[in-house]
Amino acid sequence: MSSPSTRRSAVFFRQLLNDETACASYVLGCKTHSSFAVVEPHADLVDDYIALAEAQGSTITAVFDTHVQADHVSGMAELVARTGAIAYLPVGAGVDFDHRPMGDLEVVVLGNVEVQAMATPGHAVAHHAYLVTDHTRADEPWFVLTGDALLVGDAGRPDLHAHGEHTVEAMARELYRSITQRLLALSDDVLLYPSHYSGSLCGRGLSANPASTIGFERRHNVALQHGDEDAFVKALVQDIPPRPEQQAAIVAANRAGHPLADVT
Repeated sequence: MSSPSTRRSAVFFRQLLNDETACASYVLGCKTHSSFAVVEPHADLVDDYIALAEAQGSTITAVFDTHVQADHVSGMAELVARTGAIAYLPVGAGVDFDHRPMGDLEVVVLGNVEVQAMATPGHAVAHHAYLVTDHTRADEPWFVLTGDALLVGDAGRPDLHAHGEHTVEAMARELYRSITQRLLALSDDVLLYPSHYSGSLCGRGLSANPASTIGFERRHNVALQHGDEDAFVKALVQDIPPRPEQQAAIVAANRAGHPLADVT
């Protein structure tokens, strides 16, 4: 029989909430191998991420964004500059700074912890969810960071990154397939952590609880209760919230990896 010490989880996980923008970000990784990552870094919380890692005697070696954000400035570039971490974004994200493009199902290893990309377009053309597995506990995913695709209580809005052939309706259809064919294919007990919660403009009926499970959302998420793709799309493109203030400038800053002041 394994001793308690060998059965202990190696994963470190913290959810950080910024109530001003209703954004959730995450610090996670392997304590055994002192290798941490930050997912969806917010520019206002860079000091907090670094302090969390240092308090655990660990190093931030990877920084992930699920997509190019349109509602807040990402802290990715600053974190990379201060820690030497590798920046990871979905293939086709279209940013102008050094990063490693991740393809669908590509894995980044953080000691005993693995982060696997799952392509989930629809909110943005290039969008990933990230499946996290702690191999000291099991060889199956423990939780999924869903970005702006599947939120707690709703689905992500399809209009912010729509352009050209990627119309709002086409994006909504992509999102339906991403949710039903990819995210809902996960086990019901997989924990779900989104990038936004109540107060964000990235959804309409978002819960104030910034965490859920795949099974609970399958049963109770209002956006998932429509009978088919057409009904989902019809509902999703109605009553879309106002666009975030300074959306164009925020997107430009995040593509360039610069502070907002440098592009306004």
